[in-house]
Parts: sequence; structure tokens; C-alpha cells
Amino acid sequence: MTRQIMHLDMDAFFASVEQADNPEHRGKPVIVGGAERGVVCAASYESRKFGVHSAMPIFQAKKLCPDGIFLPVRMSRYKEISRKVMEILTGISPVVECVSIDEAFVDITGTEALFGPGRSLALKVKADVFEATCLTCSVGIAPNKFLAKIASDFNKPNGLTIIEQADVESFLRALPARKIPGVGSRTAEELKNLGVVFASDILKLPVRFWIKKFGKWGARLHDKARGIDDSPVETNSDPKSISAEETFQHDVDSIPELEKMLLSQAEEVARDLRRHRFQGRTVTLKVKYSDFKTVTRSRTLPEPFDSTHVLFSTARQLLLDLNPARKIRLIGVGVSNFSSGLTQMKMLPQREFRKHEHLDRALDDIHSRFGYDSVKRGRLFEP
Repeated sequence: MTRQIMHLDMDAFFASVEQADNPEHRGKPVIVGGAERGVVCAASYESRKFGVHSAMPIFQAKKLCPDGIFLPVRMSRYKEISRKVMEILTGISPVVECVSIDEAFVDITGTEALFGPGRSLALKVKADVFEATCLTCSVGIAPNKFLAKIASDFNKPNGLTIIEQADVESFLRALPARKIPGVGSRTAEELKNLGVVFASDILKLPVRFWIKKFGKWGARLHDKARGIDDSPVETNSDPKSISAEETFQHDVDSIPELEKMLLSQAEEVARDLRRHRFQGRTVTLKVKYSDFKTVTRSRTLPEPFDSTHVLFSTARQLLLDLNPARKIRLIGVGVSNFSSGLTQMKMLPQREFRKHEHLDRALDDIHSRFGYDSVKRGRLFEP
């Protein structure tokens, strides 16, 4: 049975979510990042025409696209949409590797009896994703992971490219070497200096040459030029930590404002804990000052928790103990040292624990039904 791997990649994900949620932004250059001193997290295809791209400093993006719509990152909303997409993928195969919030590999080998040939399945997935999210995605199908990833990027946006086993050799013959995953700008320049323009040019030199030049990566590079990649699609292991952080638009020294951000982050992190059915014991506070000096402070609690209140209270105390004397550029909070299952927490009086537990569960239920922006804690509202 020929192996078939699907790679799904959402199109300009963060920016597309903003356009879907705000119809007045559709067809306009949307740039997600927001903070003046941050970087572009996502750029709509309309803004890319001006030369804007992800990881570009926001100030540079504003020079290139002064009429662009610059929006802050809404990570909780993007996670909400991502979960819908991943649920669609796990509905067609149990072997799904979530690479990031907006892309995943799926082993679809042997699914023909259920869903028909690869093209039919890909069209179904694209239609299901659009119905669930109003967003488009690009899909690539190939005999292995690295070719599937290349294929998904071939006809973006809303693309579909299938590479059959019989076509691998001719595909690689015309594939620019810089398109091979793992070949960055520096490696691409080295390859160019060696006369390597296309992937097939790599095979003009023996594998021992590439091992001598690049080590183990050289052997993998040679294999990829032959269309060989045996790496499996690995279902994701449990996370080691869950965190959230935010760069302020302006440096902050107001403790109430810092606490408000910590509460918002604590709610996001604790919500993820409960969704994964994890409880953690170690709380970590991260602070980056205006001079870019970064400090972290951690506290390990006697018992595991998944409570927003416990997380916020602990992070708040870490902040107060830090007693920051300088303005802060970034703040973040994380939880680690996980245990799974449900454990009765004795850090709070029973009555208070139940009150906070009921509040967390009620908010989780409302958010799952109506979205994260449907209801907020009163302390998080702007005055």
C-alpha cells in the first residue's frame, strides 16, 4: 500500500480570522501584531502586495503599508478556531501531527475505502474547514511529509496539490533547492555557490560529500533530493508547559495595569489546563523590562491546580515580590510540572474552592458555546 501523507496549512491564519470576524476588513490589508515595537505575526494577502511579511518589525510594516489595518493578537480566538480545524482532521484519521496552531500532518494511508481517493478527501477537508470557520486552507498530499509540506505551499491561497509516487522524480527535477524544508537563506547561498539550483542538482555530488559538508543534515538533504523521507506522522505528546505573554504597546509601570494583564493571561492558561485535563504545580512569571533585561520567578505549590484564581493569585504575588522599579515592556505567566486527572485542591478553604471552581466551569461552558469574547470577568473590562 502506497503511503499517503496530507499536510494542511491555513491561509494567512491570524489575519484571515480577523477578516472573517470583521467583514469590513475583508479585501483590505490586515496586519496582525499591533504593538508598535513588536513584529508582524500575520499579514493578509492584500498587505503582502506591499512587501509586508511575518516577523517584520511593525514600524517597517507601517512604512510599507501606511493604510494597513493593524490589529492586536487575539490568541485565544485563534486557538478556538484551530481546535475546530484539528477536530475535522482527527475525524478522518487518528494519526494527526499538529505542527503549529495553523498546520498539521495527517497520515491518510488506507482511508480510500472510507473517503475515496486523496483528491476527494482533500476537497472534503477544505469544504469542512470552510463551513466550520469561514476560512480557506491549502492542502498538499504526497508519499511523505516533506513533499506534502512543499505541495501545500505550491498554490496558496486555497490551493490543492497532489504529488503521486510516479511523479516524484520529475517534481524534484524542477523544484528549486531553496524550497526544500530545512534549507534556510544561508544554506541556499552555499548550495548556489556549489552550482545547486534545483533539488535534483544535489544528486550530482555523492552523499559522502554532503555528509562531510553538513554532517547528518547532509545525509538527510541527499535523501530529500531523492524524494526519500521515512519520518512518521507522530501524534503530539502532551505539552510540558502552558504559557501566555504579551508585549505592551507602551512600557508600563502601573501595578493595576500589570495585574489586569496577568489576570487575562491566567484565565487563558488555566482554561487550557482544564481543556487538556491537566493540573500544574509550578507557576512562572516572566518580565522583560524597558531595557530588554528579562527576569523570571517561579513558585511550586504544594498541590496541583487548574484554577484561574490560584494561578492569578500566585503570579500576582510573584510580581509584588519582584517589586519592579523600572517600566515593563513584556509580561507573561506559565504553568508547568503537570499531573493529569482530578485532584481535590486543599490550598483554599472548601467553600472558596468550590466558588472558584463553579465560576471557572461556567465560564468554560459559555466560552465553548459562544466564543471567548462573549463574557469576561468584570476586572478585565476597560473603564
